[in-house]
Amino acid sequence: MIGNQAVNGLTQLLVKDIATYEHSIRIGKMAKLMAAYLNYDEQQTQKLIAGCCLHDMGKVHIHESILKKKSSLTQEEWKFMKRHAFFGVQMAIMEGITDQDIIDTIHYHHERWDGTGYPTGLQGTDIPLYARICSILDAFDSMISDLPYKKGMSIQHAREELIRQSYSQFDGRYVQVFLTIQDIILAYIQRDSVHSASYFARSVYHPEIMQQ
Repeated sequence: MIGNQAVNGLTQLLVKDIATYEHSIRIGKMAKLMAAYLNYDEQQTQKLIAGCCLHDMGKVHIHESILKKKSSLTQEEWKFMKRHAFFGVQMAIMEGITDQDIIDTIHYHHERWDGTGYPTGLQGTDIPLYARICSILDAFDSMISDLPYKKGMSIQHAREELIRQSYSQFDGRYVQVFLTIQDIILAYIQRDSVHSASYFARSVYHPEIMQQ
């Protein structure tokens, strides 16, 4: 089941880096609301949530000296950091995840609409849809969060950046969807403390849990 596999992946992140774990949970919660707004059915919703929760799973294999570095990464460090997408796919397969939509989200969430992303330089609608959505959620949360190398920017500044990067970094159609429900998303992810991996993964199969 996706829920159990998500628990395993998230638990490994929790052991490795609490900040990446919490980021992944927030992205999963954002994905749930995006799916609801887009009228996704249960299967589509489960896939989007799982892919978003596990998008950074491969960072388990990135050394802490890189993950927590307080200055800019060197060219070699950045080259290795970008391999987390590949590592994530390998981990997902080892956990028994075979759904291609989930694997594609993990693999391609750093692709850019204009084709300048990684790991393969896919462009436009050649980028799998769930990966396009995940990239928006991932970028927004990263922009407003304090990270080892930067202070988080304001929500307004992050909004402006999403708009500015529409149809260059992001699929502008889904940027507009995100901005339409942004206030609901922020209220939802801030309403409670970050839930445990098992709690959130169970919610993929039992959506009513997340409505409490």
